[in-house]
Amino acid sequence: MIFEATQTFELPYPGERAAALAFLRDPARALARVRFLEGLHVHGDRVRATLRAPIPVLGEVTLPFESVLQVTADGATLTPQPISGERAWVEVAGQGHARGDAEHVMLMYAFQFRAHLSAPAAEHWGGAAFEKMARETARRTLERVAAAFPDAVRAAMP
Repeated sequence: MIFEATQTFELPYPGERAAALAFLRDPARALARVRFLEGLHVHGDRVRATLRAPIPVLGEVTLPFESVLQVTADGATLTPQPISGERAWVEVAGQGHARGDAEHVMLMYAFQFRAHLSAPAAEHWGGAAFEKMARETARRTLERVAAAFPDAVRAAMP
């Protein structure tokens, strides 16, 4: 099963443009308050963590991810990397840009999440109904997780 969610948001940064760019380009700082991320680790251009999401019917699902961070002229991008050998994982892609003048800076974020969950094949009507319910519940949970990003990034700001 594959589920997708996106989250786009804009936040004012309480500081100068150079500080805003430094914050935006530092996922360890910018994502430090995201409660559902565990083990957030940045090593060189690699960003790794595990997204934990309680999904009714399926229980708590742990979704590891790895993305490559690339600094751009006005911010940074995250490019997801495949994870093999896992029953469940998530692709996390993102773009962050700073715009505005030296004193009034807005941070613009766009995240894309694509969760991969292995589930047994539904062979009977009851199994198909369960799969449909689990799929819808997981989709809504991923959307709820994505919706928490703006508040978490805001909380991480100085």
